[in-house]
Amino acid sequence: MTKWTPEHEAPEPLEGNVVATITGGTVVWFVLFLVQLPFYGWFEDHDRLWWLWTCLAGGGLGLIGIWYVRKRDAAIRRAAAEASADPSAGAAEGPGGTGPDATAG
Repeated sequence: MTKWTPEHEAPEPLEGNVVATITGGTVVWFVLFLVQLPFYGWFEDHDRLWWLWTCLAGGGLGLIGIWYVRKRDAAIRRAAAEASADPSAGAAEGPGGTGPDATAG
């Protein structure tokens, strides 16, 4: 059996409004939790109570996700501002950095 290797380069990741996407998903999880909450007894009687707690966990993890992507977005903006203020800083990073001279290894 041979190892699968891609024959073409992977595409660049899509960059969009990640904060809005994660916030929207988090809101959906919390809305699903609130919609199911009045049916707690039915879920308990039919051994489906985990549906309710899954929605709550999704909302809670979404809050962590919102915090994470906001910090990530701020760090990306800060790095871009620093790079535009000092263009020689990105080129000095070398192979281990993320600058234009960084090489995959």
